Amino acid sequence: MPKRASKASGTSKRRSRAATESVEEAIQRRAYELHLEHGGPHGRDLDDWLEAEREIQAQHDSPATRTRRKK
Repeated sequence: MPKRASKASGTSKRRSRAATESVEEAIQRRAYELHLEHGGPHGRDLDDWLEAEREIQAQHDSPATRTRRKK
């Protein structure tokens, strides 16, 4: 009988994928907000995306977030 992957490892992978998707969704939402704040001009999409990435990453790496993740 072949070995099956443990349920815990599958759950862990799903959680990490979900966390990644949440960060990506947050960046996407913030980039769209920035796009609207700038009046929706063409050609700023990359700038808005990169700014959103910096903001979300800074929130994600804040000391309060690190403390919560350690628990």
